[in-house]
Amino acid sequence: MKTSSGYEQCYNGQIAVDAESRLIVAAEMTQSAADAEQLLPMVEKTCEVTQGVPSEVLADAGYRSEDNLQGLEGKKIDGYISLGRERKSPTVVNNPENPATSRMQEKLATEKGRKTYSRRKGLVEPVNGWIKSVLGFRQFSFRGLAKVAGEWTLVCLALNLKQLNLGWSGNKAKGGGGTP
Repeated sequence: MKTSSGYEQCYNGQIAVDAESRLIVAAEMTQSAADAEQLLPMVEKTCEVTQGVPSEVLADAGYRSEDNLQGLEGKKIDGYISLGRERKSPTVVNNPENPATSRMQEKLATEKGRKTYSRRKGLVEPVNGWIKSVLGFRQFSFRGLAKVAGEWTLVCLALNLKQLNLGWSGNKAKGGGGTP
């Protein structure tokens, strides 16, 4: 991947997290720095693993593309994908060549859209944090995409097992509280 210091051997881990259980339901590893290319394949993987179609998909601006928005609409998935960086003015999109982006902008401008999208940070970001702070995973031990993908799968499995063991499912009735 191209980095600020040139090209380096890097990987881009992707996860899909179930909103209720906060378990990782799908995990993939790529060598592509761009997240936008990964959204629809992760949705497909999630459908395959869970044997169902998610009712909603929440994703940050890195996953924004007209193809992704149209793909979610085609699958009848209620998508909420940011069109710009949070806390910054979103890009105004009124382009007939990007009808799904225009529809997303309208949806995110509603109270329901803002409220629904705001849940994303509390669902996915804690899981990424748990991988780093609870499991202490900050770098791969192997090299090569296949080996790194296997290691990533094990890391995600380990986190799921730890969450199941400690009850971090976010269900306060069970005493989980949603944080480690």
